[in-house]
Amino acid sequence: MLNRTRPFSHVLEQLRSVNLRPTRQRLALAKLLFEKPDRHVTAEALHKEAAAEGARVSLATVYNTLHQFTEAGLLKEITVDAGCSYFDTNITSHHHCYDEDTGALMDIPAQHLQVVGSPAIPEGKSIRRIDIVVRVGE
Repeated sequence: MLNRTRPFSHVLEQLRSVNLRPTRQRLALAKLLFEKPDRHVTAEALHKEAAAEGARVSLATVYNTLHQFTEAGLLKEITVDAGCSYFDTNITSHHHCYDEDTGALMDIPAQHLQVVGSPAIPEGKSIRRIDIVVRVGE
C-alpha cells in the first residue's frame, strides 16, 4: 500500500510539478529513495532494495528513473569512477568523501571545503556548480 506521509507525498507532487507521470515504478522507487533520510544509492543497490520490497522493476527501469529524477532536479548524480555512479537524495550544495576500500560515499558540508581559484571558463559559459569527491583508502 502506498504510504502518503511526508516526505513521500511531497515527492509525488514534485513528480507532477516537473511533468513526470507518477507511474507505479516511479512511485515505488521514489518511496524507497525519499522516505528515508538523505542517502547515496547506486542503481544496482536500489534495484535489489526494490526487489526485496516486492516492487517488480527491471534494472533498466531503475537506471532510467534515476536519470529522469536527476534531470528533473530531484537527485544529484555523483560519478566516482567511469563505471560507478551514486545518486544522492541531498540536492543541496555539498561535496563527498568516497572510501575506495568500502565503496561508501559520505557527505562533506560545502562550508568544510574552500575552492580557491578556478580554471578559465569558455566565453559565454558560467560555472553551474563545483563537485568535489575526496577519495580515501588504506
